Amino acid sequence: MQKEKFDAIVVGAGPAGTTSALIMAKAGLSVALLERGDYPGAKNMYGGAIYRWPLELIVPDFAEKAPIERRIVDHRFMILSKSSGFNFSFKNLSFAQPPYNAFTTLRARFDLWYAKLAEEAGALLVTSVSVTDLIWNGKKIVGVRAGKGSENELYGNVVIAADGANSKLAIQAGLRHPLRPDEVALGVKEILELDRKIIESRFNLGENEGVAIQVLGVTHGMMGGGFIYTNKNSLSIGLVVLLEHLIKSKIRPYDLLGEFKRHPLIEPLIEGGEPREYSAHLVPESGYYGIPKLYTDGLMVVGDAASLTSSIYQEGVNMAIESGIYAAKAAIKAKELGDYSSKTLSYYEKLLKSSYVMKELYQLRDLPKIFRDNPRLFSIYPNLINYAMKEFFSMDGELRRVKSKKIIKMIRQRVGFPKLLLDLIKARKII
Repeated sequence: MQKEKFDAIVVGAGPAGTTSALIMAKAGLSVALLERGDYPGAKNMYGGAIYRWPLELIVPDFAEKAPIERRIVDHRFMILSKSSGFNFSFKNLSFAQPPYNAFTTLRARFDLWYAKLAEEAGALLVTSVSVTDLIWNGKKIVGVRAGKGSENELYGNVVIAADGANSKLAIQAGLRHPLRPDEVALGVKEILELDRKIIESRFNLGENEGVAIQVLGVTHGMMGGGFIYTNKNSLSIGLVVLLEHLIKSKIRPYDLLGEFKRHPLIEPLIEGGEPREYSAHLVPESGYYGIPKLYTDGLMVVGDAASLTSSIYQEGVNMAIESGIYAAKAAIKAKELGDYSSKTLSYYEKLLKSSYVMKELYQLRDLPKIFRDNPRLFSIYPNLINYAMKEFFSMDGELRRVKSKKIIKMIRQRVGFPKLLLDLIKARKII
């Protein structure tokens, strides 16, 4: 990199960083967008869904221009035991019509397309750059360093850290600590190539229609779950598991994924799929209470780097994009005032606090702890639900009231009604 000064330097060309770069470039700011991968999306991973809002605020016609895989019309939920599953779904064909609702995408294609929009708006995209340090002038951050020597220094009035869950820049700026294993999950995913006609027939989908499937009961009681998303000619399948639980279990993530794929209710869904890609990624799980300080003199933190995500409702990308919007607005205001101090950049936090992102995360603020401390939610309850369904649907001459008593006895043995009542009260926080 050449020694050059920009109005803004964005580190990380994921949804949050690219959003900030695109908006600032459109406003006439000189912007450098730095990405450590060979291209945007090369090192990024998510389950597979992106929502119409808030991306439409930035690119109103993105649904016609973006590399969309399928329009999600069917949301399914599977609660599995060893050999059975309680399934429910919501399918709405209007989701396949404008203005749509959600889409499946592949990050390698989507992130590249999105970053090109930022380039077209005037941002300088630089790939294969691993930012290692911040540059300081007193207490103010004035740039970034990607190696030794002045030729690897880049200066800017403001730096936006969009460098992922365990953000090195946010840690160096003193805004957060390195994530502990109980604050982050590990997501593992495979892309399985499969003919589009088979996908549409197997999942009962029309052309360009897609399904999103969330799965509970496949993580050995560890906090987490599985997912399947349909793409045009492939399936995205994976698991997200709390890292602390994964370490204690000593189960290898790839082995857990293999077990998930072999489940008798999952295997038929992916039959014939040829593995084409495997990836892993850290996902913040600390929730509202894990959000760090979001700004300091010369720097703001966005997206996963600021723990602004909710994996419970698969809201990572849309929250990242919204945070990127507000960081860009704060940077534009700072440019107008000629002041990049914390006083001006606090505008970012002000906007975020009044947004959907912070309100939603506050509403769900107690869930991470509830989920971390209650393995019943991920093992005993899925098994109990399937046991109850098996009893009710088995016709063996036994009266329903007898079956009900057997179910009650099983609940008493496995959980106990005081714990069940407490869990039900806590579960209200999810709704």
